[in-house]
Amino acid sequence: MHNATSAPFLSYYDYIVVGGGTAGCPLAATLSHRANVLLLERGGSPYGDPNITKLVNFGASLSDLSPWSPSQRFISTDGVINSRARVLGGGSCLNAGFYTRASPEYIRQAGWDGRLVNQSYEWVEKLVAFEPHLGHWQSAVRNGLLEVGVVPFNGFTFDHINGTKVGGTIFDEQGNRHTAADLLEYANPRGLTVLLYATVQKILFRFRGRRSRPEAYGVIFRDGSGIEHRAYLKYGFKNEIIISSGALGSPQLLMLSGVGPVAHLRSHNIPVVLDQPLVGQGMCDNPMNAVFVPSPIPVEVSLIEVVGITHFGSYIEAASGETFSASVTTTSRNYGMFSPKLSTVPPKQRTPEAIARAVEYLDNLDQAALQGGFILEKIMGPISTGHLELQTRNPDDNPSVTFNYFQHPLDLQRCVQGIQTIGKIVESESFSKFRYDYMSWPGLVNMTEHSPINLLPRHYNSSIPLETFCRDTVMTIWHYHGGCQVSRVVDPDYKVLGVEALRVIDGSTFNYSPGTNPQATVMMLGRYMGVKILRERLGN
Repeated sequence: MHNATSAPFLSYYDYIVVGGGTAGCPLAATLSHRANVLLLERGGSPYGDPNITKLVNFGASLSDLSPWSPSQRFISTDGVINSRARVLGGGSCLNAGFYTRASPEYIRQAGWDGRLVNQSYEWVEKLVAFEPHLGHWQSAVRNGLLEVGVVPFNGFTFDHINGTKVGGTIFDEQGNRHTAADLLEYANPRGLTVLLYATVQKILFRFRGRRSRPEAYGVIFRDGSGIEHRAYLKYGFKNEIIISSGALGSPQLLMLSGVGPVAHLRSHNIPVVLDQPLVGQGMCDNPMNAVFVPSPIPVEVSLIEVVGITHFGSYIEAASGETFSASVTTTSRNYGMFSPKLSTVPPKQRTPEAIARAVEYLDNLDQAALQGGFILEKIMGPISTGHLELQTRNPDDNPSVTFNYFQHPLDLQRCVQGIQTIGKIVESESFSKFRYDYMSWPGLVNMTEHSPINLLPRHYNSSIPLETFCRDTVMTIWHYHGGCQVSRVVDPDYKVLGVEALRVIDGSTFNYSPGTNPQATVMMLGRYMGVKILRERLGN
């Protein structure tokens, strides 16, 4: 790895991969064995940062709002607080670590080669996937799922199978995180250059003839000092630029480069290379809703380890322990993945009412009340979609994104059924020692309804319909995707439609989120497409 300040002002490569994230790292590592590859990452290294590498520090990076943080916070127009990665390894450096494959049906619908998919998953799993050791709290959740009918029990498996299972994790037995950046160990070091703090400003295009299609031939990027560099493709018709900048970054970069809806580009004075109205469309985020269950006895620190894959399209997961109850002061409390600190929301996004409710709520909680864990449900799909637009021409700025959570009634129905299932688990015999007898299920729902978990208005009633609860308490589990979808923006080989020598390979191409948690499939896709591209290059 090299800081981009050390890069030459002009360089040439066979492949330029923009984004060293969950897909970009395995992709670049694979391509490096038969080509000369440049991997550009706008963030820094995950190594040596205990807030990334240690399970017990989960959530700290998400609450770090500094310019050099590995996460970059954004708030969707829906009012839900979210984050995007800004670090080598991408979202695998920030997430809750659950590792599970996509379903066979998903793989068939994607048109992928099943044999190569399995080989690519195994290639990833050799370095970054582990079997978790279940503690008492996670075991109680597992047993509760089975007791309420989320059956059969499928044991420990990476596979997506209806019922209850123990999935994989990217945390090892010592609680150390293993990320997509680790997959660079597979790379040929002579064929790969990795530049950190290298922010791509735009893709460069040219036209070889009056009627020819635009052809990508290079990129402009700035280093951490703001100095501009240019990297070009070497001469060769199979050389390509590959965007792997994630569901926000990839459509954003296409637009900044002149590929997108013509009226929107012109409104930002961006020269139009190709009118592509579907760039930035189909944005989805799987809504997540959770209920915090205080425990009368201590619980282990755990992230996602068990999942209930229901027949109605909701996935039940859980996390527990000090990770979610640590606090320093009222204004710097951190509720981990489920409630980023409201006090650090940018001032323009705050309301006096939201701040007052948050402070009052946090002041009234003591540490004992925060001993316990969250049981959450995330719906499959989703069906509801939104869109992404530029706010500025600065690639460091977040675009504006709308997800339209629960716009489709089936999404809402699945949430309601998921919350009902959580209620049954909490009231099950298997979970009984981890709940207070005097705390009723409606009381727990009402407590969550009053929590400062997003910027949406609340309905402060003692009893609210679960449909209202779902809408009021919607959060993210960072499984957002879309914006450069297959058959809309890219073809089945992930080549950008209407453009030569340019692909997009990452979660922005997904129509639906794969499996219960997508990171395994995003890493697999990087490896899978790397192998396919090399086969094409070598004529195999």
